[in-house]
Amino acid sequence: MDLTDSVAISVSALDAQRRRLDVIASNLANAQSTRTEGKGPYRRREVVFRSTPVIPKFQKAIRHAMASGANKGFVGVQVAGIIEDHKPGKSVYDPHHPDADAQGMVHMPNVNVMEEMVNMISASRAYEANVQAIGAQRAMWNRALDIGR
Repeated sequence: MDLTDSVAISVSALDAQRRRLDVIASNLANAQSTRTEGKGPYRRREVVFRSTPVIPKFQKAIRHAMASGANKGFVGVQVAGIIEDHKPGKSVYDPHHPDADAQGMVHMPNVNVMEEMVNMISASRAYEANVQAIGAQRAMWNRALDIGR
């Protein structure tokens, strides 16, 4: 493994965590949405990750700089998909709400704001850790260049 592989792994993780933050933001924005295009309350969404070979477009960019070629044995992370959480949401009695059923119950989204905030902190910390890893790799490259002078 050389330094370019580690940058590629960190870049893939940055992209995955950004997508996770986008989904969390969508969940928070729709925490009170009782009506969607599907006619029901908003369903919480969640990102599913999978391991993947170091991203090919990054490998193409660095392949010319490497004498031995990119090492395909190292993996990054990729968003495998975004799934809906089918856990039921709360029902609240509010007969004056426009989305209330015949019994006056309003079916609310299954979004727990506190859980989403914890997920947001986790995703932002993972993002920051990968930014720091790229910074450390850059510092190693600079140090190696200084040694060569």
